[in-house]
Amino acid sequence: MYAETMRIRLRVKELAEAKEMSMTRLHIRSEVAYNTIRRIFRNPYAEVTTTTLERLASALGVAPSELIEDVEDAEEKP
Repeated sequence: MYAETMRIRLRVKELAEAKEMSMTRLHIRSEVAYNTIRRIFRNPYAEVTTTTLERLASALGVAPSELIEDVEDAEEKP
């Protein structure tokens, strides 16, 4: 089953770091709660709304689809 082998991973932290954008700056530009951004940075598998994705994508200057990727569960295990 798809849900057992694939997970959606958020790439927010990587893209923010590539653009040298801190969590605070991302919070201000996106108007997404700082605690939500911190949660996403700490856990790239956190659940978020499409509105949050749209705001983060806009603040980062990317398409919302660039913020997510499918990864196999096996990849995250050591």
